Amino acid sequence: MAKLYFHYSAMNAGKTTSLLQSSFNYRERGMRTLLFTAAIDDRHEVGQITSRIGLAAEAEVFGHGVNLYRQVEAEHAREAVSCVFIDEAQFLTREQVRQLGAVVDGLELPVICFGLRTDFRGELFEGSQALLALADELKEIKAICACGRKATMNLRVDSKGRAVREGESIEVGGNDRCVALCRRHFFERLHAGDGVGETR
Repeated sequence: MAKLYFHYSAMNAGKTTSLLQSSFNYRERGMRTLLFTAAIDDRHEVGQITSRIGLAAEAEVFGHGVNLYRQVEAEHAREAVSCVFIDEAQFLTREQVRQLGAVVDGLELPVICFGLRTDFRGELFEGSQALLALADELKEIKAICACGRKATMNLRVDSKGRAVREGESIEVGGNDRCVALCRRHFFERLHAGDGVGETR
């Protein structure tokens, strides 16, 4: 039975590597996969999924106006698709998450989404919120804070490594802009100097 999966984590947990390995496993067995990534993610090449360890694959891109159900339906009709993979799933809209649910329920294709759960303020992304509500299966991929605890938060930093407290929820960047931290150290750094969130 096909399902909608959401694999989530903080930054630098290996989400993209897991996606590319899973897609490779399908393709190695002669099955076609369809990969999508966010059009906004231009860290490498638009339409390319690239992991930090150097693995890469071509992908379709989605922006707010893309109907993912219609796109998958058309591709599946052209040549059978065995699984759909979504990178940077936090950038999906609620409607696109519903469309992916329709891919699972109507086309009976598994859809595996990989993305961040929360933004630099500790708030859910729109796509992540919808996936947490609608996915059949949730899986947390473990990331590690510098202290050794599980990292669950993403701290945005400036060029000097200082915490950024304000700004747009969506900003594309890598290790130079975001740091994965445990909850304790996230709030300590976010509120450094104002007495809020400091542990005694």
